[in-house]
Amino acid sequence: MGKSIIEKIEILAAAAKYDVSCSSSGSKRANQAKGLGNSLSCGVCHSYTEDGRCISLLKILFTNICIYDCAYCANRKSNDIPRTSFTVDEMVKLTIDFYRRNYIEGLFLSSGIIKSPNYTMDLLIQVARKLRAEEKFYGYIHMKAIPGADEGLVQIAGLYADRLSVNIEIPSENSLRLLAPEKNYLSVFSPMEIIKNKIIENNEERKKFKHSPLFTPAGQSTQLIVGASPERDLNILKLASALYGEKKLKRVYYSGYLPVNKDNRLPVIAKPPLLRENRLYQADWLMRYYHYSFDEIVSFQYPDLDLKFDPKLSYALRNPQFFPIDINKADYEAILRVPGIGVQSAKLIVQARRHGQLGIFNLKKIGVALKRAKFFIVCKDQSIPLLDLNPRRLLYHFDQDANANKRTSDQYQLSLF
Repeated sequence: MGKSIIEKIEILAAAAKYDVSCSSSGSKRANQAKGLGNSLSCGVCHSYTEDGRCISLLKILFTNICIYDCAYCANRKSNDIPRTSFTVDEMVKLTIDFYRRNYIEGLFLSSGIIKSPNYTMDLLIQVARKLRAEEKFYGYIHMKAIPGADEGLVQIAGLYADRLSVNIEIPSENSLRLLAPEKNYLSVFSPMEIIKNKIIENNEERKKFKHSPLFTPAGQSTQLIVGASPERDLNILKLASALYGEKKLKRVYYSGYLPVNKDNRLPVIAKPPLLRENRLYQADWLMRYYHYSFDEIVSFQYPDLDLKFDPKLSYALRNPQFFPIDINKADYEAILRVPGIGVQSAKLIVQARRHGQLGIFNLKKIGVALKRAKFFIVCKDQSIPLLDLNPRRLLYHFDQDANANKRTSDQYQLSLF
């Protein structure tokens, strides 16, 4: 007896939770005439959290049936789990019904691999084509580009999707071959290169022909699993840096390894490495918005991120020779390196000091987190950093502060019970 739509939703929405490569920033696909929805960068049909994540997407798999047997995947073919699949019409109807009820603002569609990469990619394209062409749906669509699918199919997918993503999953090819023998880096990087080149080509076309069809206007992203294989943070951030530079990815997502299978190829862990995942996101933020290179954040001497301190503070503690920063004289890039000063605050400092020397009061008004910044700056009414940039004293101070925060957090967690 076939499964009902509700049963399919329960199974396939749950199966999609392991994919964190989900974002809709940067897309613009305006509604035309009487179509459904808008996907605009200002957020008409979707919302953003402060860290850039998109909310209110129908995040689901087309199917959890898969011909691959990846060690880390809950949907691998050797697992004895309930299997099901939508039809194209069911997936389209579900998306439209959810949208009309204001449950969602867009679609995040992934899938297990049925029969072959080409067969699966074609099914996903059929869903997107029906939504766009027949239902006139102009909301946000994020779709997986299936590794190993033909170039022509990837190019067609990009005409319907706002964002495409090809998940690398494992940060080195040797580990990928061990944990997912049916996959290799070539099958992942080939569609990435196709998408990158097509985006560049499309941007040039639209400069000449305004009404040329959009191709993946929100770019492409990928996901890396952290902790399922022995790579250090240095390996992970070096790969992410190359993806941003060479493949022009918009986002690299990091997912702490969650043990869902018993497999002797996988590490035995008590809980997912969520703090490490968080530190990688912070490091990624430094690369994308604070102009750090990956080898400034991690190195052969320090191959892993400090779990006690965030990467920006850790960098400052390891490099006292670059501080203190004179707030009234230093350039924007130098000010941006000060712990406790963000992008917006750095810009405001550069603007405000044109009208006079800045002191502690001014920095407070701007929004600088002086609890951290005061140890790394000099300004109008502070000519020497509080701890005189003595590395040991600085480290001791922030170590005590981190321990105090941990005790407060532990007390809060105990109070919940």
